[in-house]
Parts: sequence; structure tokens; C-alpha cells
Amino acid sequence: MRETNEGKTPSMPSFYETACKPLLFCLDPEKAHHLVVGGLGIFGRMPGAAELMSAAWGVPDLPELAVELFGFRFRHPVGLAAGMDKDAKAVRGFAAIGLAFLEVGTVTPLGQPGNEKPRLFRLPSDGALINRMGFNNEGAEAMASRLGRLGPRPVPVAVNIGKNKATPNEEAERDYRKCLRVLYPYGDLFVVNVSSPNTPDLRRLQHGDDLRKLLDAVRDEIRIQAERTGGPEKPVLVKISPDNDDTQLERIARTVMESGVAGVVCTNTTIERQGLTHRHAAETGGLSGRPLAARSTEVIRKMYALTEGRLPIIGVGGIFDAAGAYEKIRAGASLLEVYTALVYKGPGVVKEICRGLAELLRRDGFARLADAVGADHRQERR
Repeated sequence: MRETNEGKTPSMPSFYETACKPLLFCLDPEKAHHLVVGGLGIFGRMPGAAELMSAAWGVPDLPELAVELFGFRFRHPVGLAAGMDKDAKAVRGFAAIGLAFLEVGTVTPLGQPGNEKPRLFRLPSDGALINRMGFNNEGAEAMASRLGRLGPRPVPVAVNIGKNKATPNEEAERDYRKCLRVLYPYGDLFVVNVSSPNTPDLRRLQHGDDLRKLLDAVRDEIRIQAERTGGPEKPVLVKISPDNDDTQLERIARTVMESGVAGVVCTNTTIERQGLTHRHAAETGGLSGRPLAARSTEVIRKMYALTEGRLPIIGVGGIFDAAGAYEKIRAGASLLEVYTALVYKGPGVVKEICRGLAELLRRDGFARLADAVGADHRQERR
């Protein structure tokens, strides 16, 4: 891709960066997180507040960015990554700032407190976060109740499901089935999380017979719930780690293709720490943000090639601007998710990315975003 300033981060800082972020960064990271999510939850329920937020941060109608996938029409490709709204407390609020879809959770069958605090760390000099939250959440029943009260969802909602910490891997499928039984009527899509580094042994479920058995159980439960509710089967995706080597990725690709799942989320956080400069670099947990960008894009590229572009990919990891988003699309991602960029750049980053993407598509002669998905692979074969 040739050098260009299109899609790059504007030099002018936003109101969030100059006024809001300094105040939030004075607080403990987890307290600031709860303040923002709680505030968005409250504002999203207030009459007229969602409209005001949409007027300030909403993404203008850009038909070339629309994505038809999983039986839904997404206004544009940028959604919210799992971990930000663990209990689906602010669905309307996050939708109002322009996100085209949300991934809520990770949720487990039973509520659990997660790991000991402190467990969330900012690394401003690296544009990164480290978390070792440990699937802290209120449980599947609480999320189902909240989503049920929400009524019609403003955007598609993907529910990220996991197992309780106390559940051994040998019994993991039981927990994933329980989540689906409780939450099936309330999610539009479901994401099987087998890649968080913060639940002991969870990542072992990504490999070999463990992954095959788990996905078979999940698909079976989806069929059962679809028959029970009388509708079509809802899409299931699997979220993988950026720390898999090429051999592991090949095995994962083969397994997910054989399983019949609808897609893959690439990627979760990483345990790698190469190149970090901040004093929190040695903290245990999953790293997200700018240092993850290149590796997550490489995993997208490999998975797209391994699945021959037949399995839709949601790309996540270090997306801070349109240029980074476009790299993931050209590598093979059809949809994208942001998290750390919201912490560092605020809600305006969604509109910034979308406008930049539209410019980049026009520059490269693509009439619509779907035409750019996997473009680097087609270019390499010429």
C-alpha cells in the first residue's frame, strides 16, 4: 500500500482528549471504566439523551461502508469489542456514539468477582492497556434480564460467552451450553471465548480435540435452542488468541471450518510484551492497544488465507485510526471492533475511522467495503 495521509489520525486533539481524558486518567483505571459504562447506561435510558449523543458522535450515513453479514445489515464495520460492557449495561449508550454493533461480555453461567485488584493498567506511552480481569461479571441470568428489559436492540448484539473459573476444562462445554440456554433469546450472535489469558487453562480449549468437542457442543445447543424458539439458528463465532503459532493456526482453521461455525474473531489480547516502554509493562495479563495491531492483522491475514476467504472474520486489536482499520480489512476482516482506542481517543474515534475508511475506499477505487475485504491476498496472487 502506498504512503498516504488519508486515514491517519488528525493532529488536532478532540474535546475528549483535552478535557475528559485528563480527568478520567486521574482515577483508578477500573473505577474510570465503571464510571464511563455506568454513565453511558444512564444517558442511554434518558429521554432524548441518545439522540443528543448521536448528534455529537454518531456516524453519518456512508452507504459504501454498509456490510451485509450473518443475516444482518451493519451500517458500517466498526463495533465494540468484548470486555468494555461486560454485563450489557450500556447497549443504547454505546449504540448512540455511532458503533454499528456491540459485543457484550464475556459472561459466564454464574456471576463471579474475577481476579484480585488492581487488575487493569494503562500504558499511555505505549497506547496500550493490560488487564487481568478474570471474567468478572454478574452472570448469564442478570445479562438476560437486562437485555430482556432493553426491548428492540438499536444495533446487533453479539454475546461473548465463557466458562466459570471453577469449572475444569473437561466440563467446559456444560458452561457454554448453560450460557446459550439462558441468553439465546436475547443475543443476535454468540462468540465462544476460548482465548482469554486471564482464566487458567482456558486457552488450551483452542486446540485439537478440545476445540472440536466444544464447538460441536455449542452448535448442538444452538440447534436445540433454535428448535425451541422456532427461529433459524443464530450465528456462532469463535474468538482466538494472537499468540498461536502458524501450526496452531492451521489446526484451528481446519477445526473451525469443519465445525460449521459462522466466523472467527481475530484476536483476543496478547501475553507478549516486546517493545513496551511503560513501567506497567511487566504486569501480568492480556495486552491490548497499539502494540497488538501488527500481530492481530497478521493473524487475520493468515486465517483468511487458511480458510480461503470462506469464513468471515471480525478483526480486533490495536485499531486507532482508519489506516489501521483498512489494513485489517485488506488483510481479510469484514467487520472490526475497538476498545483501547475508545479509552485513549474517546467516542469520536468511531466517526473518524469511518470517514477515513470511506476516503481510503475511494482512493483505491472500491465501490463498497466488501470489495476491499482480502484485497491484499488478491494482489499477492497477481
